[in-house]
Amino acid sequence: MGELLVLTAQNESQETDRSLIERVAAGDREAMRNLFSRHHVRVYRFILRFVSDNAAAEDLTNDVFIDVWQQAGRFENRSQVSTWLLGMARFKALSDLRKRRDTVDPDDVLGGLEDDADTPEVTAQKRDKGAALRTCIEKLSADHREVIDLVYYQEKSIREISAIVGIPENTVKTRMFHARKTLSNLMAKAGIDRGWP
Repeated sequence: MGELLVLTAQNESQETDRSLIERVAAGDREAMRNLFSRHHVRVYRFILRFVSDNAAAEDLTNDVFIDVWQQAGRFENRSQVSTWLLGMARFKALSDLRKRRDTVDPDDVLGGLEDDADTPEVTAQKRDKGAALRTCIEKLSADHREVIDLVYYQEKSIREISAIVGIPENTVKTRMFHARKTLSNLMAKAGIDRGWP
């Protein structure tokens, strides 16, 4: 029963996103504000993990939503709106990295964002464990880091990751298997408990 409610809520959310895209395609500025409000933080954080620069991440996030405003009519409903947005965000982030290759280390894609709602003690504990986990994640290959980010931070399915990254679903599964195995070994060496079954 609980799963049905979650699926229903997800479907309603998707329908709402899709209707917002349709309204944006028709030039509805309020729909664009609503879509931006709903998704800009997720897009910003996703881009920030690539570029590790707040100002660049903000600029690229704005570029994504400018493209949405201009290209909403091209959305084909073959994926979730959030998947479409993250696909555009990934393309923009990778393009930016190519342009700034000599000033940015492309392997430094995962940065941490602190949760201001926690107490200072909890924040410090999370920061310590989070820093150790990020160190382990940074030791993964770029392909494996990307899959870990999309699965655990962006909560995307194998099918959605395939669409975002532009690789077959079986390749996503293989990368995920190897990424989890390598990350588990790195975490064990660092004395960190695994965060998944």
